[in-house]
Amino acid sequence: MRDKIRGQRGPPAGEFEMDEPIHIAITLRVRKAHLAEFERALADFARQSLAEPGARGVYCLYPPSDSASTEYGLMRSFANTADRDAFYDSLLFKDWLTRIEPMVEGKSARRQLSGLEAWFRDGGEPTPPRWKMALLTWPAVWFSSTLVRAILAPALGPHVPQFVAAGFTTAGVVVILTWAVMPFLARAARLWLLRKTDARKTKLGR
Repeated sequence: MRDKIRGQRGPPAGEFEMDEPIHIAITLRVRKAHLAEFERALADFARQSLAEPGARGVYCLYPPSDSASTEYGLMRSFANTADRDAFYDSLLFKDWLTRIEPMVEGKSARRQLSGLEAWFRDGGEPTPPRWKMALLTWPAVWFSSTLVRAILAPALGPHVPQFVAAGFTTAGVVVILTWAVMPFLARAARLWLLRKTDARKTKLGR
C-alpha cells in the first residue's frame, strides 16, 4: 500500500499532510453449528465489499483446520477516516451484520491497527517503535517464505503457473506468520520491543 499526499481544505494554501492507510481488524467467534454457513457469508461479503469506494483490500483469517478455535478475523484497509466511517455505516455492512447475527457468539470485536501493530499488540501494553517491529518482521518473513517455497515447490511441480504458485506461497506465509512465527517472536523479544517505551515512562514519572 502506498501513502498518498493530499491537500487539506482547512490548512493554508501550500500545506499538505501525509495520509496513511487505516487498518481495521474485526474478530468474531462463530457457533460450531454455523461454521460452513458463516464461511460462505464471509466470502460473499468480502467479495462484494471490494466494490465499495475507498476500499484498499480485505483479508479473511480462518482458524487452522486442526484447531478447536472458532474465531475468525476480517482485516480491512481504507484510504482515510472518511472512507472507513462511510463503509461501516453502509447498508452492505449493516446487512451483513444482520445476516451473521444468528451464527456468531456475542458481539464482534473491532479495533484499529497501525501497520505492523497487528502482530505486536498485546492488551494494554504500549505499541513498540515501528523500526523494531519492522526489524523483527524481516527475518520472520524471510524464514517463512523460504520454508513455504521449499514445501510447496515439489508439491506444485513445474507446470503450475507462476501466478498461482505465488498465491499459494503468500497464503502459506500469512498463515505461518499469523499463527506461529510472529506470536513466538513477539513473546521472545517482548522485553527488547518494549524496553525503550518503558524507560521513557519511568523517566517521565520521576
